[in-house]
Amino acid sequence: MKAINTVRMGGVDVLPLVEGGKGVSVSTGASAGAWAAAGGAGTVSIVNADSYDSAGNPVPQIYHGRTRRERHEELVDYAIRGGIAQAQVAHEIAGGRGRIHANILWEMGSAERVISGVLEGAKGLIHGLTCGAGMPYRLSHIAAEYGVYYYPIVSSARAFNALWKRSYSKTSELLGGVVYEDPWRAGGHNGLSNTEDPLNPEDPYPRVAALRKLMRSFGLDETPIIMAGGVWWLEEWEDWLDNPELGPIVFQFGTRPLLTQESPIPQAWKNRLLTLKKGDVYLNRFSPTGFYSSAVNNSFMQELRERSERQVAFSPEALGAHTASYGVGARKREVFVAAEDLQRIHGWEAQGFTEAMRTPDSTLIFVTPDRAREIMADQIDCMGCLSECKFSNWSQNAPNYSTGHKADPRSFCIQKTLQTVAHASGPEAEDAMDHNLMFGGTNAWRFATDPFYANGFVPTVGQLVERIMTGR
Repeated sequence: MKAINTVRMGGVDVLPLVEGGKGVSVSTGASAGAWAAAGGAGTVSIVNADSYDSAGNPVPQIYHGRTRRERHEELVDYAIRGGIAQAQVAHEIAGGRGRIHANILWEMGSAERVISGVLEGAKGLIHGLTCGAGMPYRLSHIAAEYGVYYYPIVSSARAFNALWKRSYSKTSELLGGVVYEDPWRAGGHNGLSNTEDPLNPEDPYPRVAALRKLMRSFGLDETPIIMAGGVWWLEEWEDWLDNPELGPIVFQFGTRPLLTQESPIPQAWKNRLLTLKKGDVYLNRFSPTGFYSSAVNNSFMQELRERSERQVAFSPEALGAHTASYGVGARKREVFVAAEDLQRIHGWEAQGFTEAMRTPDSTLIFVTPDRAREIMADQIDCMGCLSECKFSNWSQNAPNYSTGHKADPRSFCIQKTLQTVAHASGPEAEDAMDHNLMFGGTNAWRFATDPFYANGFVPTVGQLVERIMTGR
């Protein structure tokens, strides 16, 4: 195994190990601070992070506003206070070692306001900003305003080329590194393009080599590329170390820090990680963001798939094959479906899926009355956690705060489910792991096969970093 040497990143020499940011109370100051203390770059998520009361207890994020706009303002306030609190915790634990980064989704609701609010309230505590889930053109501008380094997350050389030419070339001195997040292997939201097949992962090496070639054309020979997604044992990446074609390489770990003593996720979540099998984590496209995402295939995901499978096209008038009359809703408003689809509908209704819900694509899905009530309540309770949400049709930039499209019942409230799974406790925790969204990288099944975790061993962050540095 080659030596794993420090890398110059963000103005200092650090271990070539970055903790990947995981939103909504999963990448916290405790985990990030410990990662930095071990010599790497720890990452706090400022996507609706927890803040604390005077007794040190997390403040429940409860919304009282009567309108979506009012609730959105509450969400921004929660996010800023939580981000500052987590940065303070990370700074204290790190003790001046390593680097502390803050991660945010560009498509989070009012992302710029949240970033600026956290950096203003945590001056000197955060050394870098990582940002993906969209095209964060203004990331460099915000970083320059507060004198911190920035780390855009991209999934191709083409994406970085667009960012560089539009804005990053003006503040290249603060570009701390470029995160290549593999769109097939990384956990959470992924940047698969419409031309890429989600079922056929591409080898990351030529994609990263292409990114480095482009960066060299911009004079970024020594700017690190951070490989994210699918990294487990560094001996499997040995040919990337000291590789002149790739230049300085850093490795990002998002999934492995979930199973540490400092990780804040519920014990039930940690237990589930130790039982996953290959194929239990997969790419799906149910997210209200419209992006692909990688999550555990539990009952939550299975219900979403089944919801979309109970789907038929309809027309408001008899047209073409749509000749069979069907009544939708309590008022039985007439629409027309294909005759064979009407037979399928009767079959679903006989199984209890009696509620037809319209989608933006002129289709109907069929769910139980209880599920229909839950979907509608979640849509009504929207707090604008995304810049645009296809589930609730919220849009922060539109004059009436609407996308102009019908809300999509085939998706879900991502804020609700992520808050639930991150804070589940007591006897309900096991059930919460099965009925909520559990993000994870596609390599999460390796917890069960890696001898490091034998007999249910859960390391400290320091022990994990030490193990990673052996390469094994």
